[in-house]
Amino acid sequence: MTTEPTSAGKGLRPARTNATRQKLFDASMELIGERGAASVTVDEIAAAAGVSKGTVYYNFGSKSELIAQLLRHGVDILKARLLEAANGGATGRDPLLAMEAMIGQAMDFMAEYPSFARLWVSENWRIPSEWQGTFSVLRGELLEVIGQAVEKVAEAYPVDDSVSRGSLETAIFGACFVVGLDRQTYNPERTRDQSVAAIMAIMRGYVLKGPAPQG
Repeated sequence: MTTEPTSAGKGLRPARTNATRQKLFDASMELIGERGAASVTVDEIAAAAGVSKGTVYYNFGSKSELIAQLLRHGVDILKARLLEAANGGATGRDPLLAMEAMIGQAMDFMAEYPSFARLWVSENWRIPSEWQGTFSVLRGELLEVIGQAVEKVAEAYPVDDSVSRGSLETAIFGACFVVGLDRQTYNPERTRDQSVAAIMAIMRGYVLKGPAPQG
């Protein structure tokens, strides 16, 4: 009788891991989007990804750890895109344009991985959740990226100081997931730019009337 290997202390093989993890991410998100995380088995995920069940356990140790690591993988993709948009030369020096570019990247991510957004929304606020600790860490990382962008806006523009920064960051963060998922599920006719403009209305309401930042 064989036992399932655990992920503790196991170093992943970088060359294989990135490709394998992306396959597992794509397969898992599709299955989870259809039936939910609890209803999907490791066998199904492995078969859909075109890898063996042993490969899944070798790399992750358990289904729970697999889901946790796939959540990390998805957030890493999203975070990299947000940071690229925030720091991209095309945005110039206007932090509002940088924020708009970030929200656009979030909409593109939701369109590319709608099942990830569904998993995030369905599990993130479930109490208790098996992955509550994972969500807390990943949520904090994304909020930090948004918070840095908000801070740059506040440095460049007169803003409404009565608005809680934490609440503002959370509003933008939540809107990206909800508006992006709503567009994919209920309103496919709604354009990316319309979705971005709706979320940017939150940010523009934070900025008071005043001179534009000097270049």
